[in-house]
Amino acid sequence: MNAQSLDKIRPRIAAMDATPAIQVIVQPLAAMLQLAPDQVDLEKVVELVSYDGTIAAHCLRMANSTLFGRRNTETVRSAVLALGLKRIEAILLGCCLNQIVPPDKWAFDAVIFWRHSLGCALVSRKMAKLIGYPDPEKAYLAGLLHDLGMLVNTLACTEDFRRCIQAARDGHVALHRSEEELLGFTHCQSGKILAEHWHFSADVIEVIELHHSVTATLTGGPLVSLVHLSDLLCRLRDLGYGYYEAMGVDLAGDSAWAALVGHYPALANVDLARVTMDIDGAMEEIVAVVDAIFKP
Repeated sequence: MNAQSLDKIRPRIAAMDATPAIQVIVQPLAAMLQLAPDQVDLEKVVELVSYDGTIAAHCLRMANSTLFGRRNTETVRSAVLALGLKRIEAILLGCCLNQIVPPDKWAFDAVIFWRHSLGCALVSRKMAKLIGYPDPEKAYLAGLLHDLGMLVNTLACTEDFRRCIQAARDGHVALHRSEEELLGFTHCQSGKILAEHWHFSADVIEVIELHHSVTATLTGGPLVSLVHLSDLLCRLRDLGYGYYEAMGVDLAGDSAWAALVGHYPALANVDLARVTMDIDGAMEEIVAVVDAIFKP
């Protein structure tokens, strides 16, 4: 990591606070994420959702999706109640973050980015339930935000980041590899800076920083391993970044799976192929939900 290069973008990261959606929604929401569920003001959440008509429409679409039970939900308040506070918080973050990047600043297709991010969120939640992780909605949030640094890089160093994406496409390699080579840092490091600036919880910051680190899955919390595996599954199943990555993945032999088994010994007897099939079965619906929310 080139600390000097990373230091140059810190002022640009702080400048992201000037976006109206960040001031009105993300900053109060980040503070709310630190509270226990019984301390969260439901009416304040409804107010945040109602601030923007597009965001409200996205929440209603989610509430009526088969992925979330397909309820007959017609009002913002009923959508908040149907989806639950944690899920609404994650949806709000995704919608707001989508608005901070002007259309001409995107270094790649915004729909591809959100298809991967939301896909990873949904796979993380599904995997969390399958393995007995105690907080599936925290897994959802971590999966949604794991590539936060890509928004930083596309705003703070747009042209250089475009070159990184093209190099990754040409070489069929993971994007963080070309970032390290051309920028001197990756979206993992820049995302950590923004996540700390917005006071996200320590475990979500850890996921943002370490989700591409193989060794970190051995020392980090189980959430890092869970999102690491979900990210791999998405990239292997056409929910990546719109190009072919030449990578061979053996999930059962991945250090992240071994780390999860260390945290949850009962997983040693779990049929990983069956877990993968269950997740594959949800992929079509995941793509449909992402396209309904983020496609223009």
